[in-house]
Amino acid sequence: MNVVINGQHSAVPDGITVATLLELNDLAERACAVEINRTLVPKRDHDSRVIEDGDAIELVTLVGGG
Repeated sequence: MNVVINGQHSAVPDGITVATLLELNDLAERACAVEINRTLVPKRDHDSRVIEDGDAIELVTLVGGG
């Protein structure tokens, strides 16, 4: 299935959840905001929110530094 993640076209497995997507991108252990089709997905929904073909996904993490 094809989606757009942070502006890049990507292929992901059918039936993948937000939680699994974060694991595949090594973001499961980091603070990360997830938006799908311009709607914020609360962390409590990451395990149940299934990604669909054509979804536009934004993954935003915090970066420290100065």
